[in-house]
Amino acid sequence: MFKSYNVPKMSVNYEEVVKKSRFIVDIANTDDLASAKAFIAGIKLKYSDAGHHCWAHVAGEPGGSHVLGFSDDDEPNGTAGKPMLNVLVGSGIGDVTAVITRYFGGVKLGTGGLVRAYGGCLNNAMQMLELTEKIPEVIIFGSSDYAHQNVIEQILSGYIVMDISKKFTDKVIWQVKMDARSFNSVITEIKNRTSGNVVFELEE
Repeated sequence: MFKSYNVPKMSVNYEEVVKKSRFIVDIANTDDLASAKAFIAGIKLKYSDAGHHCWAHVAGEPGGSHVLGFSDDDEPNGTAGKPMLNVLVGSGIGDVTAVITRYFGGVKLGTGGLVRAYGGCLNNAMQMLELTEKIPEVIIFGSSDYAHQNVIEQILSGYIVMDISKKFTDKVIWQVKMDARSFNSVITEIKNRTSGNVVFELEE
C-alpha cells in the first residue's frame, strides 16, 4: 500500500541552444498540484519575455495518473509537453515539475525537431538532478500509563520515526509520525508487549 520513491533533492537550472533557439530548463521538487502550479507560475514570471513556457509534472507519487499534467504552451500540439512528460514518467521519479522556457532564435525546428529539442533538453537536464528517497509518512496515536513509557520508546527506537510528541496528563498521550510501511508492526508490537493494555491507532 505504501512505498518509498525517489524525488528531486534540489532544483536544477540548465540551458541549451538548439538551432539558435535558447531552451532554459528548470526542474523542482513539487509534492502536490498546488506547488507544481506555483512553480510553473514563478518560472513564467521570471522569463516573462519568452515566447513559450512548456511544462510537465508528476506532482506526487509516480504511477498515479491524477498527478500527471503537461502543456505545449502554443507550440504545435504534442511537440513539447508530452515529450517532456514522457521523460519524467520514464525516470520513475515523483514530486517533480519541469518547465522549459524557449526563446525563439529565428530558425523553425519543425515538429520532429521540437520533439527532439524539448525531450532532449529535459533529458540532459535530468542528468544533473540529485535524488533523495521520500519515505511515506503516517501518524499513529494512543495513550498509556507511565509504567509503559519506557517499553514504548524502546519499541519505537527500532523503527524509522520522524517525530514523537508526548503530553503528560494522568496518562501519557502519544502522537508519532513514522514510516508508513511499518506502522502495523509497531501497533502490533506495542499491543503485544503491553499485554493489550496500550492500543495505538492510525490517524484518519
